[in-house]
Amino acid sequence: MADPAIPYYAPTGDECALFEHAYHHRLPLLLKGPTGCGKTRFVAHMAARLGRPLFTVACHDDLTAADLTGRYLLQGGDTVWTDGPLTRAVREGGICYLDEVVEARKDVTVVLHPLTDDRRVLPLERTGELLQAPPGFMLVISYNPGYQTVLKGLKPSTRQRFIALDFHFPPPEAEATIVAEESGLPRDRCVPLVRLANALRDLKGQDLEEGVSTRLLVYCATLIAAGMKPDRAIRAAMIEPLTDEPDVRQALLRVAEITLG
Repeated sequence: MADPAIPYYAPTGDECALFEHAYHHRLPLLLKGPTGCGKTRFVAHMAARLGRPLFTVACHDDLTAADLTGRYLLQGGDTVWTDGPLTRAVREGGICYLDEVVEARKDVTVVLHPLTDDRRVLPLERTGELLQAPPGFMLVISYNPGYQTVLKGLKPSTRQRFIALDFHFPPPEAEATIVAEESGLPRDRCVPLVRLANALRDLKGQDLEEGVSTRLLVYCATLIAAGMKPDRAIRAAMIEPLTDEPDVRQALLRVAEITLG
């Protein structure tokens, strides 16, 4: 029986074993894969499985190294140092997960470098500290190669500091099981939704930047399980989030009609 304290995750290969090897041998890990394919859930599952605190950071254009390491803040008239999530993970021996790391500013990757080689240290220039990462600390980063550009990509000097794990959407049979587990919708009713999702994913690179994520599939199934009509749930969760173009939206609806019959 699954442990309710551990977030549900259905392995599709040896990714759990690879993560455990990386953790026990103090190796940083890079996850590559499309949006919504399960990377974040996988990290949460593994952190709980290993019994380590998890510090997740959703990276964005304005994220700086100081946001990760910490800064001095005014508290009650005093200036007090406040650790950022990366520093807390190092101090507490936790797992720090930087989601979509290529979205962050360039100074972020620089601060990661001393933690991703045999030194495993975090220099805090503002406090004068040099924190040694304990055995329980692990650094995990992720990004979506589909959005990688010349301006937003990991430099080779950064990429080669990580072992890498390539993520894809689960096989249809496994994905139907995942959607059923997450949404409460019977598995036999999830199967056609997964079939539609894969038909829409085949359009990626034509009229769509991204296909339907497993996350959106779960949303759709959740709406149907709650009593919403399937065609309305499909439009709200699997069509509208993909495009704002009326012509493309109509084409996707037509794909849904053909696929589902």
